[in-house]
Amino acid sequence: MNIELSEEEMAALVLLKRSGVPALEAALVACAAIQSGKGRTKRAMRCIAAGAEELKKQERTVSFEKAVAFALESRRERRVRTVYDFRYFTRRFMKRCPGLARRKVRTISAQECAQYIEMAFDTPRQRQKARLILSGVFGSAVKRGWCSENPVSKVEAPRVVEKQVPILTPQEIKDLRQAAERYQGGSCAAAMGMMLYAGIRPHEVARLSWAQVDLREQTIYILPQHSKTGGARRVTIHKPLLRILRAHRRADGERICPANWLRHWRELRRAAGWGGDKPWPQDALRHTFASYHLSYFRSYAELQVEIGHRDATLLRTRYLCMNGVHASAQFWAV
Repeated sequence: MNIELSEEEMAALVLLKRSGVPALEAALVACAAIQSGKGRTKRAMRCIAAGAEELKKQERTVSFEKAVAFALESRRERRVRTVYDFRYFTRRFMKRCPGLARRKVRTISAQECAQYIEMAFDTPRQRQKARLILSGVFGSAVKRGWCSENPVSKVEAPRVVEKQVPILTPQEIKDLRQAAERYQGGSCAAAMGMMLYAGIRPHEVARLSWAQVDLREQTIYILPQHSKTGGARRVTIHKPLLRILRAHRRADGERICPANWLRHWRELRRAAGWGGDKPWPQDALRHTFASYHLSYFRSYAELQVEIGHRDATLLRTRYLCMNGVHASAQFWAV
């Protein structure tokens, strides 16, 4: 087949040959560009330029594992508990979701994020927190230009139905107090007392020292860096706690809790009868404190301040178990 080519067409073939791109492939690319440009050359060139820019953006990304490391580094000044939770949840994501650690963050979709949350965590409350932490990873990646949007923002938050937490019975309170006095010479008694009679969280107690306990003013000072919510508060020392603290008072520089506190706390509960067929209700002492406090002092506002909540919503929906309260006056007089 004889085809005569013009000088312009010959020049085009020479140009293609010099580029090293096969002529047929180059022609296909040119046709696609012209179609995208609706037959106009300048518009086709703009389409090519826009596509090249988008390709650069897509190539500028990192693995999920590296994005987690960056997000964690940017949070190193946060509270110890916050950093611990962030590290725990992200590690569990990478452990339970095969291949996630190596995935490029720009390529991960909202649907995949939802699947990862379900794969890595079992309960609605865990998934709710996991969604927040995963969103934090992608939020940091967006700031660095590693992805164009946060896909987790399109993932619906798991619905958590608040359930009432059971509180300890008078006999269980007695057993726990006796076990605390016996366990390692009462080394954990002060911490147990603060959780039961002041509603202080286990991780907050672990950060306290005796310098923050004023027996004369009958006050415990929770510093912002020690609080779960980041807010400082003053907690009242009531009579039963005052007796415990006086009996186990140590020097200001010493910690309230012994070393390896969480392990000792588990052993103490086991010594008091919890474990095996009788699991320990999470936050049982804080909920027991709240229920007995409201029953006796009759003030949501006062309890809200003592327990460190911004409002009374959680107190009304989840914290209080008023039908479990027995002889509240005796609870505060022991």
